[in-house]
Amino acid sequence: PLGPWAGYADTNRVVTILGGIRSAVSPETNIQYAPGYDLQTFSGKDGFAEAVQLAKQTDAVVLVLGERANMSGEAANRADIGLPGEQEALAKAIHATGKPLVVLLMNGRPLAIPWLAENVPAILETWFLGVQMGTAVADVLFGDHNPGGKLPVTFPRATGQIPIYYNHKNTGRPPKAEEHYTSKYIDLPWTPQFPFGYGLSYTTFEYGAPRLSASEMKRDDTLTVEVNVTNTGKRPGDEVAQLYIQDEVASVTRPAKQLHGFRRIHLEPGETQTVTFRLAFEDLAFYDQEMRWVVEPGFFKVLVGGNSVEVQEARFEVRSGKL
Repeated sequence: PLGPWAGYADTNRVVTILGGIRSAVSPETNIQYAPGYDLQTFSGKDGFAEAVQLAKQTDAVVLVLGERANMSGEAANRADIGLPGEQEALAKAIHATGKPLVVLLMNGRPLAIPWLAENVPAILETWFLGVQMGTAVADVLFGDHNPGGKLPVTFPRATGQIPIYYNHKNTGRPPKAEEHYTSKYIDLPWTPQFPFGYGLSYTTFEYGAPRLSASEMKRDDTLTVEVNVTNTGKRPGDEVAQLYIQDEVASVTRPAKQLHGFRRIHLEPGETQTVTFRLAFEDLAFYDQEMRWVVEPGFFKVLVGGNSVEVQEARFEVRSGKL
């Protein structure tokens, strides 16, 4: 729980995930535990039989997977960022029991976990949260706290997709599924497993189309972007609305999109809030070939949504450049 960068912490006060779960439930609740795999090497299947047998006897399974703390941080590169050792094999064996299953990930980097993403009904990314980790995880696991976190990184489907990040430059042949000679893979989708800004909740949210205060922008203007966000589920929850911009054409290559604002809002079931973002002229600037900080005339898009992929867009034009 302390992770690879703990400067000082009293290990005697650490609340583990198991400890947090035991503290969160009633004394009548029977919590059983089996290691499943070697916690140092992740190798061998000697513990599988006990774990599977235990799973068959329980009402639900919480399966903790991931990395040791010293597998992340300084001088801890990995050539393969899948689950280390036999952990995926254990996950498949537990899944085969048919018991309700939640996977908790403890890791210091994005992991390539395509099988988990496709087969496990619930995955909670916990990272290395520190001394009170077990308490925080139990609060989310049992619904005492409705999570509203969003990923600050991109999760690939496979190690071979690296580098993969949301604000990449476009290639000369952007990927199109229906066209063969475009920039993509022939053995898996080119998209990430979980994109930058992604994160689920115990409720759901719906975004309306973004509304712009003007269709044109000049040197001294400020553009206002408004979007309606609705809690379409049955529970109160927090959502992080995200604003991205895209410069359609420029004198130097520009990112496919750039995050330029986000707002965390709380919504009751059925409630709608209007989220407002403001873009100044300087927010559209970049360094040109002469290393001048400029805004160039042309068309821009604003993209608004709950992550960097699931967005709705609107378009405006910058009529005059320079700064």
